[in-house]
Amino acid sequence: MTATGLFSAFNMLALAGWIILGAGIALKRDRLRDALAGTYIPAFMSASYVILIMFFFSGAEGGFDTLENVQKLFTSPWAALAGWIHYLAFDLFMGSRIARGMDEQGLPRWPLMIILPLTFLFGPIGYLVFEIVKAASQRLKVRS
Repeated sequence: MTATGLFSAFNMLALAGWIILGAGIALKRDRLRDALAGTYIPAFMSASYVILIMFFFSGAEGGFDTLENVQKLFTSPWAALAGWIHYLAFDLFMGSRIARGMDEQGLPRWPLMIILPLTFLFGPIGYLVFEIVKAASQRLKVRS
């Protein structure tokens, strides 16, 4: 399979993971949220990442020491695919952990309608909004 074909396949897998995560939240099925969307799918993507790193990073130009070398590193389609899978796996993992954290903290679920799309599209921004919601909720509880 080509890097382009795998790119499409992993995008579909990530999208399926996010749909499963949403279903787990909506149906209050922690197993869907934590095990499937939060563990198994990101773990499979992570294992695929490891394989791509083992086979393709050593032959790629560039490195991590300068911005210019990072840019060179990702000119290889296989290295870029590995980097993309890294994002997909980590963002889905974080989305699951954020959803679980909202439940564990006893926070309302409605902010997830904003936080999870932000996490899906812009990873760290979604996490930051989660932390802000969590801190604001804790402050409100202390005042009550």
